[in-house]
Amino acid sequence: MAEKIVEVKDLEIAFGEGKKRFVAVENANFFINRGETLSLVGESGSGKTTIGRALIGLNEISKGEIHFEGEDINGHMSKEKRRDLVRRVQMIFQDPAASLNDRATIDYIISEGLYNFNLFTDEDDRKAKVREMLNAVGLLPEHLTRYPHEFSGGQRQRIGIARALIMNPDLVIADEPISALDVSVRAQVLNLLKKFQRERGVSYLFIAHDLSVVRFISDRIAVIYRGNIVEVAETEELFLHPIHPYTKSLLSAVPIPDPILERQKQLVVYNPDEHDYSQDKPSMVEIRPGHYVWANEAEAAAYRQKL
Repeated sequence: MAEKIVEVKDLEIAFGEGKKRFVAVENANFFINRGETLSLVGESGSGKTTIGRALIGLNEISKGEIHFEGEDINGHMSKEKRRDLVRRVQMIFQDPAASLNDRATIDYIISEGLYNFNLFTDEDDRKAKVREMLNAVGLLPEHLTRYPHEFSGGQRQRIGIARALIMNPDLVIADEPISALDVSVRAQVLNLLKKFQRERGVSYLFIAHDLSVVRFISDRIAVIYRGNIVEVAETEELFLHPIHPYTKSLLSAVPIPDPILERQKQLVVYNPDEHDYSQDKPSMVEIRPGHYVWANEAEAAAYRQKL
């Protein structure tokens, strides 16, 4: 049986207080196995980044639990355990311009974690690790003495990826890591992430919009709609047998490269008002083996009947 590195239970994240309180995420349940990639997909504003930031402690949670290797990481932790968690859980941020220090050189930005956690034996070892990582993300040694504002958005994103992966983390939250990259570089970065996974067993929470990328890199996919995770399944299972109406709507919007078939395609429009949860409350229900859907008893029975 696969070992769970992260497990999220009944997660709720809210902002503000009183009448201004806004619940961004609620009833989120999922887990990530060691060495696998779980992708979180959904439209803009659905709560994907909010969940990712909660996993590294940047967003406080109002309800629920987040477990890392079986330990609740949102409760009280000793200074040593919190420090160890910071090293082992890294994030690739969606906006590289905002996440890089404009007053620091690229050499220092990528090396900062190495300095903070003493992850090198001597200066030669540090330089070798930085140059190896820089080469892996498609940048050049002469870039080390430059500053973030001297780079394009795609190059800054690669610097952020290098900064996260050089720490040899156990879990990486990758928030739209290739959205700012040129098409020619995307495959290189995706292959780099997979290479690290094969060689070092790193796990990923991969946040993205592009379903073709998600299909390539994911082991399992979680679909989120307005702060609720509505479906979780293995990648091919989800693409071949989508169950929740919102998932079907997302997949129907994927472009088909054949113009004739694209014109004949029928779009599925999702209407959330079709669900009546006033009496029969929903929960995550296993409809097929390993295939979970947010549904009440009546909906779950209807989904199973259609199989």
